[in-house]
Amino acid sequence: MALYSLARLALVVVLAAAVLYVPRAFGVDIPLLVAVLFAVLIALPVSLVVFAPLRRRVNEGIATVDARRRLAREDLEGRLRGEDGR
Repeated sequence: MALYSLARLALVVVLAAAVLYVPRAFGVDIPLLVAVLFAVLIALPVSLVVFAPLRRRVNEGIATVDARRRLAREDLEGRLRGEDGR
């Protein structure tokens, strides 16, 4: 999850730099806040495509944790009801 978040943040930084410095070659200055907002908007759909394998790994990890948590909760509920889970 941390790797996916860092990858998306790096994409925003790269896009913000591009939005800031490419127009300067044509004599247009763009404020930093505007460049960052454009970068965030552009990074959302781009990261869905570019980081799809990474996102799938994160989703699988979350599903594994959820399954483990669900089993632990069911076990606890069974023990609280007095059932012997062994």
